[in-house]
Amino acid sequence: MAEFRLRKLSVLTEDIHHDGGSDAPTPRQRAAVLALVSNPFAGRYTADLQPAMEDLKPLGLAMSERLIAALGGRDGIDGYGKGAIVGGRGEAEHGALWHVPGGYAMRALLGESRAIVPSAMKVGVMGATLDVPLGHINAAYVRGHFDAMTVSMPDGPRDDEILFVLAMSKGPRVHSRMGGLELHQVKGEDGLR
Repeated sequence: MAEFRLRKLSVLTEDIHHDGGSDAPTPRQRAAVLALVSNPFAGRYTADLQPAMEDLKPLGLAMSERLIAALGGRDGIDGYGKGAIVGGRGEAEHGALWHVPGGYAMRALLGESRAIVPSAMKVGVMGATLDVPLGHINAAYVRGHFDAMTVSMPDGPRDDEILFVLAMSKGPRVHSRMGGLELHQVKGEDGLR
């Protein structure tokens, strides 16, 4: 059993009123929850990492619950994404441990969500930023939901830590007007359209 000791948890929220045009009738909301944890694999190569995904599932669920609460509840959440920054003694594959625990936790709590959870990960230094990609939860082709939320933790990740991130949003980008699949056209059958 791998231990990912939690050092710090942070929740960021944004209400976007406009993006240069008129005020939106309803501000777009975005939020992210960041967990700074110890990396039990730092400084060494481990051939089989997959069992550690199971150890991260409780963290994924706890973070998803905090994120949904920060957005005022499940109603209206229609975008999500995830990511990780691995400290210098780790490797990108340690960030990939987050795919199942982070993505499946959000899906479990959000209910119907067929689209892939967009993801980004990298190895970075303390204070590094990560652009967490966001996409629609049921239709990956909804252009108005193509977005990213930039996050960072000023005092992490240390060389032997990982910063795991989950993000969610309500509604399309403010002033979205790039065409393509629109919300009213979503069928939500295959995760794409």
